[in-house]
Amino acid sequence: MPKSDTSSIPSGIRDNFNRGSVGDFLQEKIVEDSKLSIVSAYFTIYAFGKLVNKLGGIDHLRFLFGEPRFVQSMDPEKTDTKSFDIEESGLALANRLEQKSVAKDCATWIKDKVEIKSVKHSNLLHGKMYHIDKRGIDNAIVGSSNFTVAGLGLGDQNNNIELNLEVDSRRDLEDLKLWFDEIWTNDDLVEDVKEEVLHYLEKLYANNSPELIYFKTLYHIFERFLEEQEIDRLLEKTNLIIDSQVWHTLFDFQKDGVKAAINKILNYNGCIIADRITQTSFKSAL
Repeated sequence: MPKSDTSSIPSGIRDNFNRGSVGDFLQEKIVEDSKLSIVSAYFTIYAFGKLVNKLGGIDHLRFLFGEPRFVQSMDPEKTDTKSFDIEESGLALANRLEQKSVAKDCATWIKDKVEIKSVKHSNLLHGKMYHIDKRGIDNAIVGSSNFTVAGLGLGDQNNNIELNLEVDSRRDLEDLKLWFDEIWTNDDLVEDVKEEVLHYLEKLYANNSPELIYFKTLYHIFERFLEEQEIDRLLEKTNLIIDSQVWHTLFDFQKDGVKAAINKILNYNGCIIADRITQTSFKSAL
């Protein structure tokens, strides 16, 4: 789609398309010893990597997750690697190869200069905000951009078309900071999640043993099979078929076949069972 000529239009809109990007705004406004306050549903290490030259020199950042999915799905006994949206999908292989280094640098930066909180309830806080306090002079932008490469318009291609507006009113800049402070300090609405984020980042840059890599590879190869086994155990507990007279006449391998067939029917609305001795087959459907 060809871009229209908007160079002569005075505008505070940053859309990552025709009217500048949020990433360019941050690159321009963040200076040494700036104090940042950010609200975003996501934080990714690659967005950090794109802005590291600016973010490395800030005084402090308060980052507020506006979507608590990763907190609510956290298993207290383990780290769920799907709980955080920190790695960012759809990036080139080169980015993936740099992941370990970027994650380690990001973790060091967070330990030194960042506080991280999250709202406790889903679908409560929808706004996105980037507020920069540089020696008493404020700049801010509000809208739809999350702290991701595509959301900030920092990618070489496939950036999101967003709708953000630069705040240029002194009254609104002060009130925006007050709005953030009111939410940030409300313990009924937010909770500290810095340690959870650091724990997850540590998983990204840790030196894993060959055995762990081998076991993780096996898990991903057989993940679907293991999920079906969980359904098998559920069937054994809840399905009346196991209490039938026919069920107790079956051999173990036949019981496995029945459970596998039921799983296929539940997942795909049908199943083909082939008898390799008689070479007959039939289709069973719900």
